Amino acid sequence: MARAFLMEDGRYVAVLDVTERFMLHGLMEQTRVVLSPEVESTGDAFADLVAAMGVSLGQDDQEPRASADPPDAEAHPGEERDPALDRLLPDAHRGDDAVAAEFRRLTEEGLRQRKSANLDVAMDRIASASGDRVELDAVQAPAFLTALTDVRLLLAERMGMRTEEDADRLHAAMEVMGDDDPLGYAMAWYDFLTWLQETLTQALMGEA
Repeated sequence: MARAFLMEDGRYVAVLDVTERFMLHGLMEQTRVVLSPEVESTGDAFADLVAAMGVSLGQDDQEPRASADPPDAEAHPGEERDPALDRLLPDAHRGDDAVAAEFRRLTEEGLRQRKSANLDVAMDRIASASGDRVELDAVQAPAFLTALTDVRLLLAERMGMRTEEDADRLHAAMEVMGDDDPLGYAMAWYDFLTWLQETLTQALMGEA
């Protein structure tokens, strides 16, 4: 059973069992695939995420979770832009499309690289766990926190969770979902990620 991040001898330490570490590492790896197009994927990011959770979900089994945003062709001409990227890489100038597009062109690649680097740090720390202990130093902890944020953003987008009303609707739906519903499984992991992120934030703020 997981134990929250706590400060121990100048390091931030959580206890995560082998299943929790496996799932967390898999979700971070799939988030990195979305951020780094050069990393080969199956071509279906939602299926990748669910597969990382150990659940089989074929293309024919998927149901629309919410209406998708229009694809943005500016980032990669000739192919549809994953709408999750707009959650991970939001526009800096929402009131001016032309300025936003130019700013994205100049900064997006660097932001992708920084976020990917944070995910690499987090995955390394998970893979390097001593027993069930995941330990972070003062430099690794903020990177791990950012990685958790990005995984939650991607998972939320895949589930159609874009507003508080969406979150309330999905949590209410969990009450009647079957145990084998992949959406319910994804929601459970989203809640776990939220809890883990909150405990690390509190530890970084000196509240734990």
